Amino acid sequence: MKRLSKLLILVMTLALIASACVSGTSETTTTPTTQAATTTTSGQATVTTTTAPAATTTAAAPVETIKIGAIHPLTGALAGAGTKMDNAAKMAVADINEAGGIASLGGAKLELLSADSTGAPEVGQAEAERLVGEGVVGLIGSYQSSVTTNVAAIAERSNVPLVIDVAVADSILQQGYKYSFRVQPNATAMGKYGAEFLNTVATAAGEPVTKVSYLHEESGFGTSVFEAFKAAAADYGIEVVAEIPYGAFTVTDLTTEMTQAAAPKPDVIVVTGYYNDGLLAARAAKDLAVDVKAIFGVANGAFDTPEFTADFAAGAEGFFDSNYHYNAASTKVADVRDRYQAQYGELMDTASVLAYQAVVVLADAIERAGSTDPTAIRDALSQTNLSDHLMAYPGPIKFNSAGENVNAQPVLMQVQNGAVQQVWPAELQESQPKYPAVSWK
Repeated sequence: MKRLSKLLILVMTLALIASACVSGTSETTTTPTTQAATTTTSGQATVTTTTAPAATTTAAAPVETIKIGAIHPLTGALAGAGTKMDNAAKMAVADINEAGGIASLGGAKLELLSADSTGAPEVGQAEAERLVGEGVVGLIGSYQSSVTTNVAAIAERSNVPLVIDVAVADSILQQGYKYSFRVQPNATAMGKYGAEFLNTVATAAGEPVTKVSYLHEESGFGTSVFEAFKAAAADYGIEVVAEIPYGAFTVTDLTTEMTQAAAPKPDVIVVTGYYNDGLLAARAAKDLAVDVKAIFGVANGAFDTPEFTADFAAGAEGFFDSNYHYNAASTKVADVRDRYQAQYGELMDTASVLAYQAVVVLADAIERAGSTDPTAIRDALSQTNLSDHLMAYPGPIKFNSAGENVNAQPVLMQVQNGAVQQVWPAELQESQPKYPAVSWK
């Protein structure tokens, strides 16, 4: 009898365990049925029952953080510019999060993953792959055209959008890519407006330019801007009488190159490059006291920066640069730059403003997409129409089918009384252009 009782208890226990297991599997899915009314040919209503696809009853997890990536040269020859841009991107993320995050995703916060390209295309490419593997839904970057070319290819292959803050070469967006968008003006715009601004200022001063010599760094950046300038200059009767390319990251002195540029006796010497080589070119021009009416930068990484006026002091006076620029008349820009200087202890240059802006453009797309799906964000980017931006553009940030910002255009700036001033076009003028203008004449 006792053995029979134990057997009954064991059977009941096993039955209870089996019941619990069955009920546990029914928590996450149901197979609902729906009823649909149809009408027969005789006019009688009849009801048929259809089985809907199985649906989960588990609610989607709320989005708490959204990872985005920033790739810039944080070490190497361009570390100064790249670190500033990374700091600006961090500040933009902090501002967005402090303002409530991404509202359409329940106030989800952005998280910035920074990456160091070191200035090398293959490293930038590897870092883009790493960031995609770590789950970023979008990228910004990368300051150099050569690096951005490789990063854009990874973005396209991974279906993760890239917002280009600074990188000028036309060829980056001539690949038919659908996941890359550029905020700054491209090389064609830089060259075209550079030639136009030079012709306008010189003609207005009664001293038209007919001959220029052109120094440029030798990568796709400098070469593409030079070619665009040369083509546009021809329309104004301006001949490029000397082209002198140089290696931006190997050169330590540009005296020989500047001597070659001055030899054909041009009216103006045009220079395209990064900061360090731009400063070398400026010092060589002053040391040689080249007999020209102006040193004119086109997309020059030095001539319109606060560092240039500090490093070159009085020698910087009169230097022109036609380049992308923040809206110097905007109180919003002033607020961002003031807070940046207070936080990082240095002036915020235009490249850094563009990095800040690129994060805002990406966040705006995530907000409108209401999704962390990179393809949905890409689709939202393609519909961007951002009027409240920081740049000196004549219209909203808005991308064409190639990913170019249709309203991106440069501004002409000149160092006057130790400060960089916007001098053209007229609607953006802080001061009148001074031409001829070199400090040693």
